[in-house]
Amino acid sequence: MTNKIAFLFPGQGSQAVGMGRELAERFPLAAETFAEADAALGFPLSKLCFEGPEEDLRLTGNTQPAIMTVSVAAARVIGEHGVAPALAAGHSLGEWSAHVIAGTLSFADAVRAVKARGHAMQQAVPAGQGAMAAVLALEAAQVAEACEEAARETGLTVQAANLNSPSQTVISGAAGAVEKASALCKARGARRTVMLPVSAPFHCALMQPAQEEVARVLSGVAMHDPHIPVAANVTGGLVTTADATRDALIRQVTGTVRWVDCVQSLRAAGANLFIEVGPGKVLCGLLKQIDPALKALNVEDAASLEKTLAELKRGD
Repeated sequence: MTNKIAFLFPGQGSQAVGMGRELAERFPLAAETFAEADAALGFPLSKLCFEGPEEDLRLTGNTQPAIMTVSVAAARVIGEHGVAPALAAGHSLGEWSAHVIAGTLSFADAVRAVKARGHAMQQAVPAGQGAMAAVLALEAAQVAEACEEAARETGLTVQAANLNSPSQTVISGAAGAVEKASALCKARGARRTVMLPVSAPFHCALMQPAQEEVARVLSGVAMHDPHIPVAANVTGGLVTTADATRDALIRQVTGTVRWVDCVQSLRAAGANLFIEVGPGKVLCGLLKQIDPALKALNVEDAASLEKTLAELKRGD
């Protein structure tokens, strides 16, 4: 059986000091990608990825272009080895990486846009006023009910931000409402809730100012129809046009990341092999929670690249 490959691109939280350095040292195409990002942004993003400091890498305005650059570098390197995706998806920020690889927008435009996106998301809510929490082992519908009840009781915003897997939903909003919703989720039978170390409450209505900034930035960016279908976080369906992509990337800022639906759309379109491209293996883990039968590989450095290429050869 021939493989129909879907590339998956990680989002914020997958960053680590040192990411991408080995790729840049071993593969000229990866080094060129980092140089392209440095030139587009006018500062040495590559140095921040390779050497840190970690507290600067954790700033949302830096984290987002850094993860995208490592992801695109890894995708270009695996592409150079003859591996091309038929489909793609990315988690939150990763959706932008997917569209770079799909040819929807240029890497230079995308890296500048996500720098602006990250900065706007950081500025949208004053530090300490927002929060996010992971809810484990509770159905998404019950999490949504808990959020609605908490919002009514507190008069504050809280909603499901990421539908990551059947057993993991992340909620986001005002800190008091997130704490209340977490308690209500536990009362409904959640195994546990975990407050996340994030700098802002992503993917909720409090991000409206950031959404407006992303719309403004994208209005000045040339976009093309993607040459492969890309799953849209905000609907879970596949997009195949520039207009649908622009709409999806804008709405995604305040919308829920429907990751389970994204994976199911890729599978329905025939994907039978998933490769997480970029730092970390978070999406490989979620894939196994969504469907343990799905085959997941990853590429983030030379060792994982070699392992994935060997697996693909074995499967031919």
